[in-house]
Amino acid sequence: MRRITRIATVGIASAALALSATACGGKKSSDSTSPSSSSGSSEASAAIAYDIGGRGDQSFNDAAFAGLEKAEKELKIKGAEAEPTDGEGEADKVQRLTELARKGNNPVIGVGFAYGPAIKKVAPKFPNTTFGIIDDTSVQDKNVANLVFNEEQGSYLAGVAAAKVSKTGTVGFIGGVEVPLIKKFQAGFEQGVKDTNPNAKVLSTYLTQPPNFDGFAKPDLGKAAAQGQIDGGADVVYAAAGLAGSGAIEAASAKGKWAIGVDSDQYNQAGLSKYKNAILTSVTKDVSDSVFDLIKSVKDGKPTTGEIRYGLDKDGVGLADSNPEYKKMTEVITAVDKAKADIIAKKITVKTTP
Repeated sequence: MRRITRIATVGIASAALALSATACGGKKSSDSTSPSSSSGSSEASAAIAYDIGGRGDQSFNDAAFAGLEKAEKELKIKGAEAEPTDGEGEADKVQRLTELARKGNNPVIGVGFAYGPAIKKVAPKFPNTTFGIIDDTSVQDKNVANLVFNEEQGSYLAGVAAAKVSKTGTVGFIGGVEVPLIKKFQAGFEQGVKDTNPNAKVLSTYLTQPPNFDGFAKPDLGKAAAQGQIDGGADVVYAAAGLAGSGAIEAASAKGKWAIGVDSDQYNQAGLSKYKNAILTSVTKDVSDSVFDLIKSVKDGKPTTGEIRYGLDKDGVGLADSNPEYKKMTEVITAVDKAKADIIAKKITVKTTP
């Protein structure tokens, strides 16, 4: 697998990206290559372009990488990865996706809604390439697959668990950036808490406001927010904040409180091993299988396009039970299982806005 390394210097991001992107597929493409034709690559056939935080975030991006890695092993394909740059703009994303497509990668998958505008521009120029975008339905094209999830449903289950284990009656939600996607996490969590304990208090905090997306990338922001919520009485903290969420987990661990992870089963993430005993559970999104399934569909010659939704009914979202302490909480698990069944049976409708 070839990987474009991250470039941290904002001032030279665009120029550096142009140079580093050539590493994705081996030999450098000719500048005269038209977007609609492919230079081809015998080494790379599928690619993912990471969201803010990049690979190593122990969460969203790492889940996408797991899907690409699985495809390499099981489908015998080659994979390519491309990292984001700090403070990048839409032009950087357009250039990244264009370069990946020119190398012959198919599909090319943008990890995160931020790739929406770039895919809208690039996809029509490569009609024979399938483009995937995770967490976005705004881009509709015949060669675009929208991989989306019912995050609010998994978050509802987290709210049930949080309300059941809380001893103070106060729990916290931390959102990385205040955007509609993260508000789905907040809405589901708050509803799950209140439906379980109407007297419970939910402290909700957002780390940054768009266009500042540092709230997905900086652990120190998540750590400070979690410390503030814990000081305010919260004994369970749920962060939907990408890499910044690891800071919230660290803060909960230091204070002897519970943390709830997100996107990946964070109890099993090596980078968080020293804090794992504080991770009660995690709201999981099957990003890994969504990436794998799209790659497989292309390899099988039947590319999947349009909206592909993953909810509780298809185990596309869920609540992890890796922590042995959580498995001992029979009352909590019973409540979570009932809530899951009721959501699938449409007895509970989970809100998508707070």
